[in-house]
Amino acid sequence: MNRIAVRAAIHVAAVFAIYLSVAMLIPAAVDLFYGNDDWRSFAFTAMFMGALALAVALATQGHKPPANTRFGFLLVNFLWLTLAIAGAVPFMTSSLQLSVTDAFFESVSGITTTGSTVINGLDNAPPGVLIWRSLLNFMGGLGVIALGLFLLPFLNIGGVSYFKIESSDIEERPFERFQTFAVSLIGIYTALVTACAIAYAAAGMEAFDAINHAMSTLATGGMATSDTSFIRYAGQPAILWVGTIFMFVGSLPFSIMILFAVRGRLDALRDPQIRVFAGYCIVFAVSVAVYLSLRTGMPFLTALTHTAFNFMSVISTTGFASDDYTLWGPFAVACIFVATFMGGCSGSTTGGIKAYRFLILFELLANGLRRLIYPNSVTPVRYGDRIVDADMQRAVVLFIASFFVLWAIGTILMAATGLDLVTSMTGVLTALTNVGPGLGPIIGPVGNFSSLPDAAKWISSAAMLLGRLEILAVLVVFTPTFWGR
Repeated sequence: MNRIAVRAAIHVAAVFAIYLSVAMLIPAAVDLFYGNDDWRSFAFTAMFMGALALAVALATQGHKPPANTRFGFLLVNFLWLTLAIAGAVPFMTSSLQLSVTDAFFESVSGITTTGSTVINGLDNAPPGVLIWRSLLNFMGGLGVIALGLFLLPFLNIGGVSYFKIESSDIEERPFERFQTFAVSLIGIYTALVTACAIAYAAAGMEAFDAINHAMSTLATGGMATSDTSFIRYAGQPAILWVGTIFMFVGSLPFSIMILFAVRGRLDALRDPQIRVFAGYCIVFAVSVAVYLSLRTGMPFLTALTHTAFNFMSVISTTGFASDDYTLWGPFAVACIFVATFMGGCSGSTTGGIKAYRFLILFELLANGLRRLIYPNSVTPVRYGDRIVDADMQRAVVLFIASFFVLWAIGTILMAATGLDLVTSMTGVLTALTNVGPGLGPIIGPVGNFSSLPDAAKWISSAAMLLGRLEILAVLVVFTPTFWGR
């Protein structure tokens, strides 16, 4: 990796920081509209960050980025780290005056669409801060989709892309120009957010909350406007079902949505990972609803409303909660814990291990068991009706192995800060999977991360970035080979 590549990566990151500084004017306008003095801090931060980013962009321009995978890895890390740092500044300059640690944690949680928070008193927080958290989710969601659909598959570290092997257009690119893809993606994503906001408002949610929650719902980010998340809407099933439906939509592959919406490709909906994802969502929600109904006497439809919402929230890695599900009983808590690993589909806004990896993993397992009986047999690993090549198989195994190794290391490090085992274990897990809430009284669905030691917050922030960038894209940058000639 040479200096030209680093300089080019810094330049691109600085350009994106300029865009982010412009976005800061939105919460400034919101605060000004509501008569909150925080508009000045947002406006000042926007000008300062914009000027600084512009200066860096001008100082680093003129070098053409090298067209290789090393630059791709470097750029991904630079972009997300830059956005995390720039996104943290408004939290420090606002009336909340968050510390550097808390501001960075909140920003990372926003752009990685995790949804964990260190802010207490969200119900009375400045409207600009609430909008900024939701905007970070909105922008992070778009970035996550682009990352999963376009960049990571070409870096050969995972992701089912319609530009790659698993395409239903395997003989041709589904779009002739990336610009067409980007415009379609932004249009569909924005349209879905708008539809979600309208649906929330029609179901009885106030307009300001509907806009905030719509951005967080489609981004599967989970930034709520209340300390109690969706518990305040527990008696409004229409709102919970709107959230459930749009969290499900946000968990679907956006490449398939584009093929379906733009080209009318009904066959695109046959992607095997959609069936797997929908299958385990239904199984979890229905089985726990039956358990909850039998255990507590709650009407089945009421139980199903809450289990569908909360399991969809956890599986889609959104992080909203309509109830304290840790009180539902051991079977329900065990299911929630397992659901934390799952995730949605590749090319969606979700985190977690994701459905396509489970498909390929179980195919590998089935083939391995088959070869114990027929050691000389040659059976290809398939994803639907397509053969999964060796690179994809390797990427899946590497990701899952790295995931569990980092989970173990992170748990030990969190425990070293003085946290109990449940908080340490689920805190790292929820960060790596970008879910949001963990388990236990501290970081559970009715808690937050504010009381954690600063060291634990930095560990969680690192884990959130690792999980969002699919782990391998970060780890490779720390290898001597990456920086060698």
